[in-house]
Amino acid sequence: MKEPFIHPLYIIDTLEEAGYEAYFVGGAVRDLILNRKIGDVDIATSARPDQVMKLFPKTIHVGMEHGTVVVVHENEMYEVTTFRSEGEYNDFRRPSSVTFISSLVEDLQRRDFTINAMAMNRKGEIIDPFNGREDLRNQLIRTVGDAKARFHEDALRMMRAVRFVSQLAFSLADQTKRAIQQHGSLLKHVSVERITIEFEKMLSGKRPSLALALVADTKLYRFLPGLDISEARFREVCSHDWMMLQRISECWTLLVYLLQVEDEQRFFKEWKLSNKRIKEIQLQLIGLREVINEGWSKQILYSIGQEASVSVNRILQLLRSEHYVNEHNLIYQYNQLPIHSIKDLAVNGQDLMTWMNKSGGPWLSKLLHEIERKVIENDLQNTQTSIKEWLLSCNRI
Repeated sequence: MKEPFIHPLYIIDTLEEAGYEAYFVGGAVRDLILNRKIGDVDIATSARPDQVMKLFPKTIHVGMEHGTVVVVHENEMYEVTTFRSEGEYNDFRRPSSVTFISSLVEDLQRRDFTINAMAMNRKGEIIDPFNGREDLRNQLIRTVGDAKARFHEDALRMMRAVRFVSQLAFSLADQTKRAIQQHGSLLKHVSVERITIEFEKMLSGKRPSLALALVADTKLYRFLPGLDISEARFREVCSHDWMMLQRISECWTLLVYLLQVEDEQRFFKEWKLSNKRIKEIQLQLIGLREVINEGWSKQILYSIGQEASVSVNRILQLLRSEHYVNEHNLIYQYNQLPIHSIKDLAVNGQDLMTWMNKSGGPWLSKLLHEIERKVIENDLQNTQTSIKEWLLSCNRI
């Protein structure tokens, strides 16, 4: 047994000493077998939520009706969930009822994919009733049991399937792929927020182009916000090496650019992106279009900043644009700019009003930006003396 499982062993031991079964489950077990970085460690147990709460001094109620209690152990939080079976899914999202059970295998049976339906006991022994390890060896994403039934239970699982293809560089099992082809329309029952989370994880994975090709093959794109387009157009989007991108905002920028989205605000709202994300994308789009049309300039570097400039340059590399430059050279050029913000100017509005004996107005902002532009282009030194002399020479004072 190794970290990060050693620390929560206390929870497993406490539950077992009280006469209950307890196992590590889910993605942490999968990632341990794959030797991947392990995220959250979850525990499944035969103990009921109230029984779990009695055993540990500090717990948090997060979903007791679904059997989940968070146990806080030495400032770390672990989800402990009672073995359960689920009733009919009436909304393609949530079960109509949850029944607490005593069977680990029956609990694992309700999970989405075989590679996520494994458990591990305190000795490090793997319980694998649905051949998840074999699918890991074969690099295959396969639903537990009937794929149609799993997707009708929670339609988001179709997006999770292609997301895992990207993150793990695996393939889809034939039955799973056919079920997605046949039932993609079920995504209309899933909230956009949940779809966006999976879509972004897919684009951020190891093989996003592989997953995007599957989205094209299964026609799943037709049920995604703003992507009800022709197959040829979507496949052109898929043809690029998305793995070259490093930030999710770069992925959105490239997508909007390739799709030639006309109403960008509507597109962003359809995906329910955050205002912060939208600002990042818009800034990169401005830079990308300007550079493609005019090439790099000091003004573009200054106006969009270093971070957005690096992102734009990365997209240009993906697009094989003649305007792509070495990233180190780009950062050097940015650092060589005489100023990086209007706040860096040696003069401010008060200086100009004093020298010109005028009160503020539209002229002031216009003049400050003119000075800013000249300083950026090295046509004017960023000193009060030089700026005042320039104003005198232009008969501004």
